[in-house]
Amino acid sequence: MTIYYHDYAGGPNATTIEIPGPSSGQLNFTKFGAMFCTDDPIYKGIKKDSVPIARGRGIYIITALDGTQAQMLMSVVFINGKYKGSTIEIQGSYEQSLVQASEAAIVGGTGKFRLARGYATFEIVSYDPVTGFSITRSNMTVIHY
Repeated sequence: MTIYYHDYAGGPNATTIEIPGPSSGQLNFTKFGAMFCTDDPIYKGIKKDSVPIARGRGIYIITALDGTQAQMLMSVVFINGKYKGSTIEIQGSYEQSLVQASEAAIVGGTGKFRLARGYATFEIVSYDPVTGFSITRSNMTVIHY
């Protein structure tokens, strides 16, 4: 399954915030110990003019002293389509990079994804440093009952 997270890290409609808010007003995604909360719309395709199929809701924490790794706890909460009401739970440490894909474990799920196991890859396919808007492609391989 391939899905696209649309992340807004700035502006009045931000879908990612730092906890607590940054003292400088700017999010710092490489500061050791920085913690973020996210509620990103997820689409089947890269374009945001389609109906969102899910929300990416979770937290991540910068866990490497040099800011290159983060720990993620993410729920893909399906809000439309044949998986509506189901979730996929993702957890793991991932490389924060604009040039390479990262991988995390699928550790569970609910509804149609009960007892889910597998893995998800994440790759940033578009990033605008001025607006803080990014699109991340996630390819998920899921085994479930």
